[in-house]
Amino acid sequence: MSDVQANPETKSRRKSLWPQTSLGRVTLVGIAYFLIGYGTALVDPVVPDRLRFPWRLMAWVLSGLTFSAHIWHQHFRRRTSPRKTASQVAAAVAVGAFLLAFAATAHAILVQTQTPLWRYALALVLWPIITAVPAFVVALVATAVLSRLPTRRVA
Repeated sequence: MSDVQANPETKSRRKSLWPQTSLGRVTLVGIAYFLIGYGTALVDPVVPDRLRFPWRLMAWVLSGLTFSAHIWHQHFRRRTSPRKTASQVAAAVAVGAFLLAFAATAHAILVQTQTPLWRYALALVLWPIITAVPAFVVALVATAVLSRLPTRRVA
């Protein structure tokens, strides 16, 4: 008999891969956005020309699925309000954008590009804002709509 079967309390205390704190979830999802964006960009040069558009589209689709899954988790599993859901989803998007801007800045420093470094410093501030504001609006509208839909109660 396993520990989980022997002790029912153990089942509720099992560690989940999904962080239990809001900051942890925002960070994890932000890192996922970064890995999708940076990972597909790393592989992009070896993708044949005829597959380049579907490859880049795949990155958008994966990011969209991540965005949707985060909204779903916040709304249905955590039962947070539309505003809090939108704030946390937008924060995760901002973390991903910041990490991408940071990677671009590090690359520019290592490769010594001709582009002035102040532009990369500006990107560290602007990319999170430019991505988080629309993400907040979309997540707020999506969760407001989801909260108005009838829920099916299981008896």
